[in-house]
Amino acid sequence: MQAGSANRTINCQIGDDLSGQLSRRLCTRIRDDLEANLLYLSDGRESVLLVSLDLAGLFELTWVRETTAAMAASSGVPDRNTIITSTHTHTGPDTLGLLFDSPKNNAYLATLREVLVDGAAEAVANARPARIGWGAGTAHIGYNRRLCWADGSHTMYGDSSRPDFIGLEGPDDPSHTVLFAADEDGYIAIVHANCSHATCVGSADYASADFPGEARRAVREALGQALPVLYLQGASGDTSPSNMLDVNRQQDGEQRMREMGALMASETQRLIQEATLVTDPVLRHAYDDISIDVRLPSDEGLRHAEAVEQAGENSAGRSEYVLQVSGALRLYRSFRDNPVETLAIHALRIGDLGIATNPCELFCQFGLDIKRRSPAPITMVSQLTDGFSGYCPTMGALMGGGYSSDPTYWCRLQASAGDKIVDASSRLLYELWKEG
Repeated sequence: MQAGSANRTINCQIGDDLSGQLSRRLCTRIRDDLEANLLYLSDGRESVLLVSLDLAGLFELTWVRETTAAMAASSGVPDRNTIITSTHTHTGPDTLGLLFDSPKNNAYLATLREVLVDGAAEAVANARPARIGWGAGTAHIGYNRRLCWADGSHTMYGDSSRPDFIGLEGPDDPSHTVLFAADEDGYIAIVHANCSHATCVGSADYASADFPGEARRAVREALGQALPVLYLQGASGDTSPSNMLDVNRQQDGEQRMREMGALMASETQRLIQEATLVTDPVLRHAYDDISIDVRLPSDEGLRHAEAVEQAGENSAGRSEYVLQVSGALRLYRSFRDNPVETLAIHALRIGDLGIATNPCELFCQFGLDIKRRSPAPITMVSQLTDGFSGYCPTMGALMGGGYSSDPTYWCRLQASAGDKIVDASSRLLYELWKEG
């Protein structure tokens, strides 16, 4: 096995729009560096390039395809074997352009492509014989954030001490998984995965990699300051850093960020120390592009959205205006003529470790289903990978409604989308394990 790596700083400019909230925020400072971290693996027959970006996501699939093609030209790794994922920090530059008054930062994206092309070439150029290790443990950093109420409605966040609270909608996933490459001189790169929105400081007016950055810093303090550390965000569409059942929670976001980073880093180091290193693990990759129908707003919902647009932001209020105009109306106008979306699903086998990816904010239950059905002894799930297709809620969430469930431009997939993602991921993983 050959392994190589690279990392790059990908900070935005002061004054750039930040992505991740319904309100518009401009960057006032760089709290900690945003990074691109890359890991290249090759066994002489198969080669893959994993890329982790400190961004909310990369929305346009066209941009992703053009970028992986450019990276292939510089690195020699096939474009569909270059897998780009985002940590989903809510304090990075706006690469999504979801808000009506916060445009996608095309200048930043152009620079980012150049950086990734250069980083891919470096990761391949410095590849050398490596030993590979993996492991699975526990670091409970994320909690289900959707609450159920006695009237049958559900909300994202809320006060669980209310007398009409009747439980959390879904599960969380405290599993923590690690993949790493090393040679006789030390570690080449580390990949770790867990399950929580990266929103400890998600409303801040500064750039930050949030808890994935804190975990990376702590790992580097222990194992090497220049070490590339990739974070894969598990199925976290309905999980967050805040425990909704802790009615006394009043926690500073930066404190929580440091706590989560420390938890992840310590478990990563424990798993690395206990892992068995393998010089020739099986390396296999497969992908499929699946078609998913898009949910459009109901006739009643469409009429309401049009009325809100006509009334204007000052009359409707910021949140309602964004939800109806940037959300419901943009969804209808973008997909009414062809309500179908293509999702890229990847599966990767590295020894006894399987990685299943999707481009959604996948609700946690679907991630657990992928892991339960996987033939791999250990399975990582990586969402927001190879595009950005919005929230993918469960049927229970769709019945309960509320934000991250009602149809908007960033929550548009048909009710069966999550099950189709699970099926596709399972099928691809089984294909890789049948190959021997």
